[in-house]
Amino acid sequence: MSTAKDAARAAKDSDAFRLAARIGFIVVGLIHIMIGSFAVSIALGGGGDADQDGVMQAIRQSPIGGLLLAIIAAGLVALAVWQIATAFLVTDRADTKKWGKRVKFFGIALSYLVVAGLAVIFAFGGSAHSEKASQTLSAVLLAAPAGVVLLVIIGATVAGVGIGFIVSGFTRGFKKLLHLPSDTAPREGIVTFGVIGYIAKGIAVAVTGVLFVIAAFTDDPDASSGLDGALRSLLDLPLGPVVLCVVGVGLAVYGLFCIARSRYSRM
Repeated sequence: MSTAKDAARAAKDSDAFRLAARIGFIVVGLIHIMIGSFAVSIALGGGGDADQDGVMQAIRQSPIGGLLLAIIAAGLVALAVWQIATAFLVTDRADTKKWGKRVKFFGIALSYLVVAGLAVIFAFGGSAHSEKASQTLSAVLLAAPAGVVLLVIIGATVAGVGIGFIVSGFTRGFKKLLHLPSDTAPREGIVTFGVIGYIAKGIAVAVTGVLFVIAAFTDDPDASSGLDGALRSLLDLPLGPVVLCVVGVGLAVYGLFCIARSRYSRM
């Protein structure tokens, strides 16, 4: 463990690696801005996929799509390694709390690596569909012994992550991640972006988790349709297009917060 901690500390002390991780935050921000814009487009009657693979597909169609996807993958990998390094350097005295934080950081790192993998796949001309991946996972679990229970646990976990985002937005708990500027205007602007963005991100993630639970109880793997399906399901609510438009704008604001975080993150 000491060797891992030494490597983690060396990574976090590297200016070059810090720069790469900050670029990773910018990448995450741009991805959320694009997802948010796609969600608004859907709310207004347009098409497209409001998820990570929809973003990758749109980027690949640009003249330098391959290069952009490579930069996205590199930034996300750097950010994932940064999260892993942070996990190894957690210093809480209570083992339960320490390992809880480590699991959180490892989970965040895994999510970045998954999106980085998508970027690589699209960069080399391949394709992937998170909606089909979610449905396939649900189908496999529903066909397995105790699969319904496992699918409910997955859904509840994802929904719990979403609720955590919402709570962090309302309580402004995300502020502990930042070295906020001393000037009032930019500080309050960043905090406002965080409040709006975290709540919108939390809603999207929580609904994604709920769809897994619905798939488990209805024995319908097609119900778990990933982020795009979760956002589209908001259209079924009263004033659905308005709700989806608001959440889409909120996701774009979360993207702006991530870009600001690239500058003010505690690193």
